[in-house]
Amino acid sequence: MKNYTLSDAVLVNSYIQGEESALSTLIERHKQRIYSFIYSKVFDRDVSEDIFQDTFIKVIRTLKLGKYNEEGKFLPWVMRIAHNLVIDHFRKGNRMPKFEDNGEFSIFSVISDGDLNAEKKLIQEQVEVDLRNLIQELPEDQKEVLVMRMYRDMSFKEISDKTGVSINTALGRMRYALINLRKVIEKNNIVLTN
Repeated sequence: MKNYTLSDAVLVNSYIQGEESALSTLIERHKQRIYSFIYSKVFDRDVSEDIFQDTFIKVIRTLKLGKYNEEGKFLPWVMRIAHNLVIDHFRKGNRMPKFEDNGEFSIFSVISDGDLNAEKKLIQEQVEVDLRNLIQELPEDQKEVLVMRMYRDMSFKEISDKTGVSINTALGRMRYALINLRKVIEKNNIVLTN
């Protein structure tokens, strides 16, 4: 029980220093949230279990290679790994979302299908135009971060370097951009699907 008072950062460092039980504590602490996130995307227990295990295999590899840096927090980092593995799962099944999201917001999951008929293609193009128009309504700092992240596929580190703000500020701006988009969509009953 004492381990639950230790921060994630302390446990990560303990694991890197060779204390294997520290990783068990981290997994135990966050497994429900990570597994639930994965399941909410794939809706299949077996696939969720596989992705969950693959997530922690990647976590262990990264930690053992000394490539983890404490820029953000442990849980968001692990959630990003899980999110990327979910995307890989959909790619393999040719059900790849056209736009990725960060796990908080799903309007970027417009499905890309090579066999779309002309009507669906027109609808999809209109959805993209509508989405870009909504993004234009955001405050400039939020719009800048969202465009860099979603359309230019820049990492938050690259965004931080380009804009001259901290990574946490860039993350915060992205979060507020998504919250504000959601509010506008809900307030105006906008439907962004095909």
